[in-house]
Amino acid sequence: MKKTNVAVGVIIALGVIWTGAAWFTGKQLESHMDELVQNANTQLNAYAPDSRLKLSYQNYQRGVFSSSAKLVLQANSQTEDNAFLKPGQSIVFNETIDHGPFPFAQLRRFTLIPSMASVHTELENTEALKNLFALTDNKSPINADTRVGYSGATDTALHFLPVNYQNAQTGQRVATNGGTLNVSADSKGDKVSIDSDIDSIAITSKNELGMPVLFTANGVKLSGNTHLTPEGVRIGDQKVALEKFNASVNGKDALTLQKLNGTSSFDNKAGKISGDIDYRVDNVHLQNNDFGEAKLSMKLAQFDAQAVKTFSDNYQAQMQDLLNQPGLASDPIRYQAGVNTILMNNLPTLLKGAPMVSIAPLSWKNSKGESTFNLTANFNDPATVTGEPQNLAGIVDRVLKSLSAKLVINMPMATEVMRNVGLAEGYTGDDAQKLADQQVKGLAAMGQMFRLTQQQDNNIVTSLQYSAGGQVNMNGNTMTLEQFMSRYMLGLPTSEGMPQ
Repeated sequence: MKKTNVAVGVIIALGVIWTGAAWFTGKQLESHMDELVQNANTQLNAYAPDSRLKLSYQNYQRGVFSSSAKLVLQANSQTEDNAFLKPGQSIVFNETIDHGPFPFAQLRRFTLIPSMASVHTELENTEALKNLFALTDNKSPINADTRVGYSGATDTALHFLPVNYQNAQTGQRVATNGGTLNVSADSKGDKVSIDSDIDSIAITSKNELGMPVLFTANGVKLSGNTHLTPEGVRIGDQKVALEKFNASVNGKDALTLQKLNGTSSFDNKAGKISGDIDYRVDNVHLQNNDFGEAKLSMKLAQFDAQAVKTFSDNYQAQMQDLLNQPGLASDPIRYQAGVNTILMNNLPTLLKGAPMVSIAPLSWKNSKGESTFNLTANFNDPATVTGEPQNLAGIVDRVLKSLSAKLVINMPMATEVMRNVGLAEGYTGDDAQKLADQQVKGLAAMGQMFRLTQQQDNNIVTSLQYSAGGQVNMNGNTMTLEQFMSRYMLGLPTSEGMPQ
């Protein structure tokens, strides 16, 4: 009896403690709602200053073990110029908050990690989202479950419902099997990790000829771990994978990519950002013809972190100003000229620290051979170069310290590529082979005639090196930068004459 009384007493005590802790957690959450919303609006203004959106909360109802609230996203202005939300429209997030230390929502999933709260979020069917809800039988297209730790760190699982939208009049269709996106972040949002898995996506539309075009993607996966440098640049490791991508026109396969895998890894040491980028496609098919595999490996080193942050901020701000110019959408030439101007004006900032970029290699391989392109470029910091440039070499030397590039085109590989191009264009097997032989041999002969390439064994090779002072080596021939530009770029004679 005494043991029973003790056990009952322990259970009651634990219940009282749990109830008190849950009540205290709910009280704390309520007191921090204004702060959380304010921080969210700060992030909106920082990362999307022209979105003209504002977040607020309504109907906060606090209970002992759970609370509820509505987060409301609205246009911050009463004008019609907001492309996302019009005046009076809103996006509403319905929040159900289970209080810690052991939120009921977590216990139902057998998660016993002490937490401040567990939050379930669903979208509300508002005027702004009615078309989206129509795709999911009036169910919230996205819902989220978030665990909030006592440190302020969060773990969120986003769930996307399957979608099957079809417009009989336009022929447009969007279909997905749904998917998940897991996001973890520390209390400040500096360290973020993501992991996503989307089974399939299918999009159907029509091209300019009125023929149906179908794009499908299967096995889309994205993962990464990133953090902010002291300068505010987000770096880390990322992976992307795509099992299969297919594009078809009028029911016939046009392009198929199989097993695309990409990785990137960047770090920051002593204020310098360096990293590697690797992409690979195991199989490329054009109109059911095998075009082999491709890969790209890049290295970037010694980029000044503060300069990268400044470049990014300036580029985004100036691009936004460009996009706000009236009539730009209907003037692609003016748009491209504006982008080029922005890049050139901000390039000196990006080159602070004298960075290096290399491609080693960009390759294309099929059953007959492999072609490769390699490049290494070492840059100067324009701010450290004194004096005014006296010639073309002086202008180039302000930004470029050295460059080395080499292109190797394997002739059997290139012939096989051109044969498949011929087959795709409707030539018979023998005719496609003959045409491919002629094209590749003609390319080799023309390259040698203009001294652009050399033939080494079964390869068409071209190499280029540049060094400080305007010295150029093209396929073993040394010349000045002016002579190189005259021969290969401008076609104009110079006072220096041409190398033999």
